Amino acid sequence: MQVDFAGKKLSYVDKDSGEEKQCPVLVCTLPFSGYTYVEALANASQRNLYESLGRCLSYFQGVPSNVLSDNMKQFVDKASRYEPRFNEMAQQWSVYYNTTLSAARVRKPKDKPSVEKEVHNSYLRIFAPLRNTIFYSLQELNYSIFEQLDKHNATPMQRYGSSRKERFEQQEKYLLKPLPLTEFVVKQEVKAKVQRNYHVILGEDMHQYSVPYTHVGETVKIVYDYSEVEIFLNMRRIALHSRSPRRNGYSTKEEHMPERHLRYKETKGWNADYFISQASKIGDNAAEIFKRILARNKFPEQTYNACLGLLSLSKKYGYQRFEAACKHALPAAGITYGLMKNILANNQDKIVELTTKDIYIPEHENLRGKDVYRN
Repeated sequence: MQVDFAGKKLSYVDKDSGEEKQCPVLVCTLPFSGYTYVEALANASQRNLYESLGRCLSYFQGVPSNVLSDNMKQFVDKASRYEPRFNEMAQQWSVYYNTTLSAARVRKPKDKPSVEKEVHNSYLRIFAPLRNTIFYSLQELNYSIFEQLDKHNATPMQRYGSSRKERFEQQEKYLLKPLPLTEFVVKQEVKAKVQRNYHVILGEDMHQYSVPYTHVGETVKIVYDYSEVEIFLNMRRIALHSRSPRRNGYSTKEEHMPERHLRYKETKGWNADYFISQASKIGDNAAEIFKRILARNKFPEQTYNACLGLLSLSKKYGYQRFEAACKHALPAAGITYGLMKNILANNQDKIVELTTKDIYIPEHENLRGKDVYRN
């Protein structure tokens, strides 16, 4: 089997942030039949590469005798024409699947011509049909890739009069070695300290996972792969979560919370609509203030604490005063919780704003008309 990354990337749009995520594309092929596997990865890390290769072998329903790659850093520690040195994870993967590894010479793409050709074919048969489609997850992107891939493998080749899939099934599949019972899964380990909010941070994603609150301050071991996050203390697992790729997000289980920690329980229903609906009960000015605060940050979740603070002020000072304070604050360039707190604390909401209609000057003898100023 020959392995390479395509020079071009595919992408999807993150629903939460609206950010376009660029995805490297792995291409693997069996040179005799040309039977090919293509998958977009979240990134080109070792973990993603080797787990994708495992899915590739499941797609081929067997293990080839040899896997040839270029000198990509995920495979090779030291390049050599005669004896390249493969890294530890590559060796673990090859032992697990009972296959050997080899590497092409540096800057010699002709050493792996079959996969180079299939990279080109993927641009025509997969990239091109998907170029005008917007995807909203990596899973959605790969689903469409596999649809196009199946069509590519089933297309008859002029040279042979049969498709890649037919040649593979008739002449090549029986030569592959059997697959292990399970796919190779890369598990990584890091240590972390349980924070005061009873969460630990997985630095790779900057995502926080909860543990029982009684373990605050203790050092735990996080063991994780692409789908699961396990947290251990003294060889005992104290938490299990599904892996989340969302940066700066939280995965919180209710059973991990202290009994009186109501604020975390409430966050399960928080969203922008919730806060705006609460503000609308106070008044139109309050609703406008909340809308501006929620819109000031790319991630609305990061403004939820400010919104909670404003609701607390409305209860402390009453809806009438809070609505008046919101009206007073609306002309300000930047609306913050601190601004609203200062307006209420300094009674600025009680200042009566005079308009020209409010000003009345009664008639009296000291009034002088325009005649006084004539020459």
